[in-house]
Amino acid sequence: MPKLTVALLFGGRSSEHTISCATAGGVLEAIDRDKYDVIPIGITREGAFTLEEDRAQKFVLNPQDMPEIHDNGTRIVWPDSAASREFRYIDTDGSTHSLGTVDVVFPILHGRWGEDGTLQGLLELIGIPYVGDGVLASALGMDKHFAKIVFAQAGIPVAPGITVSSREWQDDPASVVSDARALGWPVFVKPARAGSSVGVTKVLDAAGLAGAMEIGLAEDSKVLIEATIVGREIECGVLAGRNGGATRVSLAGEIVVSGREFYDFDAKYLDALGIDVVCPTTLTDHQTAQVRDFAARAFDAIGGAGLARADFFLTESGFVINELNTMPGFTPISMFPKCWLATGMSYPQLIDELIELGLQTVR
Repeated sequence: MPKLTVALLFGGRSSEHTISCATAGGVLEAIDRDKYDVIPIGITREGAFTLEEDRAQKFVLNPQDMPEIHDNGTRIVWPDSAASREFRYIDTDGSTHSLGTVDVVFPILHGRWGEDGTLQGLLELIGIPYVGDGVLASALGMDKHFAKIVFAQAGIPVAPGITVSSREWQDDPASVVSDARALGWPVFVKPARAGSSVGVTKVLDAAGLAGAMEIGLAEDSKVLIEATIVGREIECGVLAGRNGGATRVSLAGEIVVSGREFYDFDAKYLDALGIDVVCPTTLTDHQTAQVRDFAARAFDAIGGAGLARADFFLTESGFVINELNTMPGFTPISMFPKCWLATGMSYPQLIDELIELGLQTVR
């Protein structure tokens, strides 16, 4: 059977650039080279598409030297119409070379300009199959404000909170402080369209709100202020069904926080102390069935067609959804691959499954 050619896109313009690089490193190391030829395409922080080295070790997470796409002078030339899937690149000397026909694009981009539907729209315009969720699902999953509206409509409990734009904060900060106080301290301030806990702050009282708003609004033009939910942090991996079948949900994992304020960036990606990522976790049969049902319903509600990680809090009164991440991390310590491994799907098998879903999805 002939190999498929996969264009792996990573890096990007968002604040999650390094996490995207690290995720790509994991895929480059694990993808089955007997099945796939891989074209690594890096995107610099300025948005230049470059031909990258096919070397997983270059993109390992290292707190002292975080992976980065640097502009090496090459440029990727996209297909010039939907009738062609030929990728080319311009070398540093100005010469143009063919990279051959691409069967499927695997966009491992986190955050804006990659996970939010923008890149998905480009790929649909030029008619190339791709891994992951479509334009609408990606946009909804990225925007926590609109996602909460959709989840609530689907009957899934969401955290109490408010959305505040930069203009509203600038025009009437006192009113925002009053609304936040009504939620009860502490609250969490988070950018509406960011991930990996970038820009998230736990605010203990009114005095801390201004600093948290500045951090959050540096990432996005609107932020969510949400009540603190006391409960266990439970997460599930989600995959679209094959050939129109039912959405699939992994066993549930748990983030056990013992020595930190919350599951922040360092804990997620730099293996910081005070956090244990456990999968599978211990739940009753009823709780397991309920969280898997909520995860599938959330995925279906946004029109998911690829993958996601569904994050919940398990409180005394039941589950509350925190978010649905439509391009979760694939780093060695990430929850998404761990949960599928516990469910019986290895990392290489998971990559195979995602590529197959990308090829068969009708956009």
